[in-house]
Order: sequence, then structure tokens, then C-alpha cells
Amino acid sequence: MKIFDDSTNRAVLVLGDLILDEYLSGRAVRLSREAPVPVLERTRRTLVAGGAANPAVNLARLGATVWAAGVVGNDQPGRDLRDLLRNAGVQTEGVVEDPSRPTTTKTRIVAEGSFVHGQHLARIDHLDRRPLDAPVETALVARIQHIAAQVHAIAVSNYRNGVITDGLIAACRMVRNQHDVLLCVDSQGGLNRFRGFDVVKCNRAEAESELGAPLPNQPDARLQVARLLREQCEADWFVITLGDEGMIWATPSAAGHVPPARRATVYDVTGAGDTVLAVLTLARLANMPPADACHLANLAAGLVVQVLGNYAPSRVELEILWRAHPTPPTDHEQKT
Repeated sequence: MKIFDDSTNRAVLVLGDLILDEYLSGRAVRLSREAPVPVLERTRRTLVAGGAANPAVNLARLGATVWAAGVVGNDQPGRDLRDLLRNAGVQTEGVVEDPSRPTTTKTRIVAEGSFVHGQHLARIDHLDRRPLDAPVETALVARIQHIAAQVHAIAVSNYRNGVITDGLIAACRMVRNQHDVLLCVDSQGGLNRFRGFDVVKCNRAEAESELGAPLPNQPDARLQVARLLREQCEADWFVITLGDEGMIWATPSAAGHVPPARRATVYDVTGAGDTVLAVLTLARLANMPPADACHLANLAAGLVVQVLGNYAPSRVELEILWRAHPTPPTDHEQKT
């Protein structure tokens, strides 16, 4: 069985906080005389598309036609990030340059050794969390409106770095009404801001923040919570990711829990949520049942967490896993 067979229905605009992930890797040679820290002799510098740029790259790897929309600074990291997107097959006409703010950059210091994966020692973030200035927001809305006529879905990746303003959310709703596009979001909390989106995803911590309480342990109670949150944000699909426990999903007519089909050794969870957003967006466009969509997203995320840093699984990799694990292992489901 092939996934996402309808290639004519896979054009997606990814909107959100574009981030450049920088990895400075080195081999530990001794302890510093200045402080009790290792001295690394740098072996390499790696640049990776992060933030909202990561689901854009994921979608392109899965065969979609993809545009990225967001804001970068007038600086070398911004140019590097646009090059990474273009090299991955992502179109960058939606990227607006704002000279008043830096391109958000996350620099990770990684120690290499005899082990397979490097060890993170520190992360340094260079960013400006201010909401977009009005002229920049207006320019970005114009780019979104221009591109929206060419896509079937808008996937919003909210890293809470100031790009996803209420004005941009309103613009997404407007183009949905004009062009009948699907709206999907990785919300990172603030579910009410995305009321009426077709697919709304959050993780366990974000769901618990909305509830003001931990998720219950009882399966029926958990599904009731998912239904309640779905109803509050009026989503067609509402998904809560639970890490190694899989995902909970809810629709207006049903809810279910899909545990992982395979257990993966976790080296780094960076980017797993971005991959889930990409897979859920394509699955919704392909009219997959929500349990199947969450199962496929679980399989994809299981690949990502085995790699240091962001990783975008290919369509071939997912099809191989899908053939090996074709049935979602739903262990609990409710219908209305």
C-alpha cells in the first residue's frame, strides 16, 4: 500500500517561526584550566532547517509541493536558512526579511567521542520574541494571500517567537474562506487562538496547561479530555502527542488512543513534533482515518528520535514501515 497516493492534492504552505539550527561539534581533548569544563577541538559545523522550516522540509521529503512563510533577518543566518530550504525543494517566496530583528538561531555545542551520538553540552539561542511590527506583518499577510491560491493546506508551526500574531491567524482564516484550504497547526498551547482550525495538535504538557491539571491515567477519562479540548477549539481533528505512549485523537464523532507500533531507542526528540505536523497534514489531505494518521505519524516520529537533531523521513522510509506495521494498534476507542 502506498501512502499519500493523490499527488495532485499535496501542495502546502508552512507558516511560522523560521529557525536556523547550528551544531558546533568537537572532540573533548582535556579539561580547561580556566573552569571545570571540557575543551573541545572543533571538528565540524552543521546547519539544519529548524522551527517552522523543519515541517516544510519534512513535507518536501514526503513528496509535497511546499512553500515556507515567515520572517528572517538581514543577516548571514537568514541567507543560510533560505539556502537550506531551497536545497530541500521548498519554495521561499513567502519568507519576509526584517532588518530590525535577527534570524532566530539556536546554536548547540556537541561533544563527540567514541559513542554513536554526540552529547549536547549547551545551547545558545539568538532571537527576538517581539511580535512582528505592523509593516512586516502586512508584508507577510500579502505573501500568504498570494501563495494560498496555489495550495491545499496551510500548516502553522508556532514556536512562540513572535511571528504567529493574531493578525496572521485571522489572515489564515480569511484565505481558508477564499480558497477552501485546510488549516493545520502545531499550537504549542493557546488552543483558543486556533479555534476552528481543521487539525490542531499539542503535546501532553500543553494539554495539561490548558486543563490546569495532569492528564488522567484512566483511558476513558483521557479520551474524554481530548473530546473536551477538541470541542473547545472546534477542531475537526484534535491530537495530543504523548511521547513514548503514542497519541490521543478526537473528532466530533469519535476518540481513540494509538500507542506506538514499534519501540524506538530515543537519542534526541528534537523535531519529532514537526514531523508529526507534516504527516498529519498530508494524512488529512489524503482523507485517512484519524487512527491511521496518528499511527503513521507515530512511525515517522519513531525514526526522528533515533537521530541527533532534526531529521526528515522520506516517503520510501515511511512506506516500508507502513507495510511492516499496516494496522494502527488502537487499544482504546470511543464513539458518540
